[in-house]
Amino acid sequence: MNIKFHYLYRDGANYKQCSSVVFSNKSDYTVQEVEDAMKTVLIDELWFYANKWNLKDLHLHQWDEEIDHSWHEFDFVEETEEDATNGDIADFIALINAS
Repeated sequence: MNIKFHYLYRDGANYKQCSSVVFSNKSDYTVQEVEDAMKTVLIDELWFYANKWNLKDLHLHQWDEEIDHSWHEFDFVEETEEDATNGDIADFIALINAS
């Protein structure tokens, strides 16, 4: 099974924009192993910078310097039969550990 990572951007007014990416899973990682690996590098086990993880930036509304921030939010990870769109999960985990 492939791995699907869901994430979102929540702006200062609490408007949300969601996205997901699908990774192949040649190493047969479990969802729990992927979540654990990701949470060790998240800011407070929740936030990350999408550009450092080579993910699409979801800042689509006009930026309000007083209330907006640049972090994206971890949502959840799941197994999927969908085709991979972003390479292999092992490579992704290596990338986020290096960032």
